[in-house]
Amino acid sequence: MILTILLFVAGLAIILYGANLLTDGASALARRFNISELVIGLTIVALGTSLPEFVISLGAALQGSSGISLGNVVGSNIFNGLLILGVTALIFPVKFSEKMLSREIPFNLLAAIVLTLLAGSMIYAGSGEGEYITRNGGMILLCFLAIFIRYTFSIAKGDSTDEESGPQMSTLKITLSIIGGLAGLILGGKLFVNSATEIATAAGLSEAIIGITIVSAGSSLPELAVSVNAARKKNVGIALGNVLGSNILNIFLILGCTATICPIELSQFNYVDFYTLIGSAILIYIVGKFGGKATITRAEGALLVCCYIAYTIYLIMNQ
Repeated sequence: MILTILLFVAGLAIILYGANLLTDGASALARRFNISELVIGLTIVALGTSLPEFVISLGAALQGSSGISLGNVVGSNIFNGLLILGVTALIFPVKFSEKMLSREIPFNLLAAIVLTLLAGSMIYAGSGEGEYITRNGGMILLCFLAIFIRYTFSIAKGDSTDEESGPQMSTLKITLSIIGGLAGLILGGKLFVNSATEIATAAGLSEAIIGITIVSAGSSLPELAVSVNAARKKNVGIALGNVLGSNILNIFLILGCTATICPIELSQFNYVDFYTLIGSAILIYIVGKFGGKATITRAEGALLVCCYIAYTIYLIMNQ
């Protein structure tokens, strides 16, 4: 158990170091090619920080633990939307542009709704056992992924960076920072998740609970580290793009690929998990649209964090 704890701490340290490298490299890349930080966050950073979820979800499904696969994605998205944005806003208030409120945030909500409708139709059609997100369902999610990719390329042409200052990096240093940062996030995430899952399993938690809480929180640490670090350096575009992009890719890419390869069982889940997923996406829109001047203030950030804590307590009390 001592070794497990040491691996847990080592994983966290590697994640934090990787996040710092990735943030610096992504910011420099945005400045170098005159691309907005939001687009960089939605693509390179979001894809990189979602790799742990992809590896965990696909691996768990292939090993017959599809409860962890789906729980990992659902839990990660709730973690991203409530805890990560909440903690980020506590450090530095997160300001939304009008474009974000009309484009990226609705896309985030769409992803949550599509997954809920897909899972709900399977649960409703089933008899209580044997409900799955089938390969056809996976291909539907991949079709939405194609739409998102097309959309991202279209906004990349119209959005340019508004950052005029900041440290300049050579192309080699930018490349090494991004690759090194991603490698650190993946390695650190794997160490953290493996050790945390071992502890949770010893405590007798179910696959769904482990997936939604321990595994999702662990695999979302890259997003948390990158977003907090980006907010600390006032790179809000990267922080927002990272969270929103990761949530969209988690559902459309990760679950789409996983279900297409290996159908995902739904028997361990209920509507509360999916309604919380949608509720977190709606809450992000509400605090951004109707909060203080399109900004998630520190008070609203605290509200998001409290909502996540309440959901976690509910899961533990009702497992």
